[in-house]
Amino acid sequence: MTVDERIDILGVRVSAVNPTLAVEIVKDLVAKREKGYICVSPVSTIVDCQHVEGYREVVNQAAMVTPDGAPVAWLCRLKGAKQVGRTYGPDLMVSLCQETGLKHFFYGGTDEVLLTLAAKLKQQNPSINIVGSHAPAFSPQANIESSVIIDMINTSHADIIWVALGSPKQDFWMYHNRPFLNTPVLVGVGAAFDFISGSKPQAPRWMRQGGLEWLFRLCCEPKRLWRRYLIGNTLFIFYILRNLFGKNK
Repeated sequence: MTVDERIDILGVRVSAVNPTLAVEIVKDLVAKREKGYICVSPVSTIVDCQHVEGYREVVNQAAMVTPDGAPVAWLCRLKGAKQVGRTYGPDLMVSLCQETGLKHFFYGGTDEVLLTLAAKLKQQNPSINIVGSHAPAFSPQANIESSVIIDMINTSHADIIWVALGSPKQDFWMYHNRPFLNTPVLVGVGAAFDFISGSKPQAPRWMRQGGLEWLFRLCCEPKRLWRRYLIGNTLFIFYILRNLFGKNK
């Protein structure tokens, strides 16, 4: 199963999917052993694609770009893709970790977070098959992994590698390392490890569905996230309006 329909949001080709469809697409990629990577696209990714060199090209080469942010999903529906629903990275990860027969590898976070994450996922699905994990040393940018780490991941025979490095770093990491990995599907999931493990608080569902998760996260981590949300969200509105009125001239 593939979904060819993409919705152009400021040059970013967002897949016309919803949570149910996204799960089926990932399962189909695994079943066919088709190699690809999946990017999640909240507002911050759309904004970063406007000014981070090469980022738009990396995202647009993904096998699927999910409408991770509520405003992104709203824009897709306004452009006529009525089936689109917010396809949130942590929810996608939880859903696929509850499926049977999939082998999972977790890349990112810290050793402590990875241990707690595995315990939480096993509580939710005792039959989950976790074949490995790795907490990389901090690096300001994505690099091609050492042959030791590549070999460790490949010998795990994982079906899905969940990559939690934050955007845009995780997307560049998937792009750079995709040629060396045998695993069919790589999925960048941002803060999913922290949310699912309980290491960081997650916004209530009503805030996530109403497009207010950014406000919750800003209140929890103002020093780290103020630039992303206060400046980034303003830029997003500016870019959308400029694009709209520019086309109407």
